[in-house]
Amino acid sequence: MSMRTELARHQTRRHFLRGCQLGLASMYLGSLRAASSDHSLARKQPHYAPKAKSVIYLHMAGGPSQLELFDPKPELQKHSGADCPQHLLEGKRFAFIKGVPQMLGTPFEFQRVGQSGTWVSELLPRFSEVADETAIIRSMTTEEFNHAPAQLLLQTGSARLGGASMGAWATYGLGTENQDLPGFVVLVSGNKTPSAGKSLWGSGFLPSVYQGVQCRTQGDPVLFLSNPEGMSRSLRRSTLDALGDLNRLQRESSGDPDTLSRIEQYELAYRMQTSVPEVMDISREPDSIHSLYGTEPGKLSFANNCLLARRLVESGVRFVQLYDWGWDHHGSARRTDIRYDLPDRARDIDRPAAALIADLKQRGLLDETLIIWGGEFGRTPMRENRQGDKTEYYGRDHHPFAFTMWMAGGGIKGGVNLGSTDDIGYYVDSDPVTPRDLQATMLHLLGLDPYKFHYPHQGLKERLIGPTNEGRIVQQVLA
Repeated sequence: MSMRTELARHQTRRHFLRGCQLGLASMYLGSLRAASSDHSLARKQPHYAPKAKSVIYLHMAGGPSQLELFDPKPELQKHSGADCPQHLLEGKRFAFIKGVPQMLGTPFEFQRVGQSGTWVSELLPRFSEVADETAIIRSMTTEEFNHAPAQLLLQTGSARLGGASMGAWATYGLGTENQDLPGFVVLVSGNKTPSAGKSLWGSGFLPSVYQGVQCRTQGDPVLFLSNPEGMSRSLRRSTLDALGDLNRLQRESSGDPDTLSRIEQYELAYRMQTSVPEVMDISREPDSIHSLYGTEPGKLSFANNCLLARRLVESGVRFVQLYDWGWDHHGSARRTDIRYDLPDRARDIDRPAAALIADLKQRGLLDETLIIWGGEFGRTPMRENRQGDKTEYYGRDHHPFAFTMWMAGGGIKGGVNLGSTDDIGYYVDSDPVTPRDLQATMLHLLGLDPYKFHYPHQGLKERLIGPTNEGRIVQQVLA
């Protein structure tokens, strides 16, 4: 051994702790036991009595237009086609708008629905039937105007990569109700993942056992879950036992907490081989349920994913995240024109989202399941003009200053219409709600104190709502 290596052996913390025989060694082993308990997906006690046991989050990736779906603006209709006033452009940053765009009214009709008299677009007829079960927040606002940062801020609490996702926080705080299934499941439709990618369901600085598990409605529900050809289940069991022994030796040698995650993930994958195919098989559902949702077994669709979400929370999964891509209606081509493509996108999600609410309610699960719907931001009241006046298509640019989301189910007061925007839908003018407010409200409904709930990381107490207490619980939407 060289003199330099010998010196390092005596000076590094790991070698120092390994060489201790009494007090420090006991402390070290105790810390390993504590770390081991942190990695468990076993059910944990919340800080206080929860209103919701599980969450289904429906994220419309790309930013659905609130002006076409939930926020009618008669004044904007009057000025449609007129040049945008300069005070709405000066000092603003847009993703694509250049020069002076024209104001753009919606081509769709709105009507008041339900006992609450909620304004809903003609594009959402099925949602109109369950609107009284929801709390619609028309005063959402965010800090980011590009997809990936806005998605990350909403889903992880940070506009930069490296944060832990909502679902990871929920499973870290509460575990899962079913040890044979992941605590956090992700389903994607729209033939593309969101702009921020799989970081949106990552565990960040939390142990990796809490990251989302992406499942599929075509082929194997989870990639690489099946045994390789020629390997029996008993051989798989023997292999995992051997790997577990090796990983435990490695853990005792290095003290690396990620080794514990690796052991648990191998074991969970083994249990999932029998549990996941069963819960993911929607062909077991009766025809009446398929008619309600508009599902087609074996097809990749938002409808199938909504039905799967109900089956997953019914089976004890804590957090189910649905991403539906395709809501970025810039109007740069026919497929992104609000007149042609948006009705198709709305039709694809309207029936299954409404069915999810109705189905959970008829099963007695709506009161304990929190449903959240929305995108990462909204759309501008003016027409996007990246191609000047030459384009024949109509669309809107990214708009962080005002957009709409809705919530339903566990702990939410139905029939609520919270907040408002100005006459053209440019700014929020009452009851603004930020991503941190939404995160604080979600944690509160799960029985987790958003201000005390944290994870120690690099000397900091990391929280979903960030380092300050600016995130508030939105009391107006609570039952």
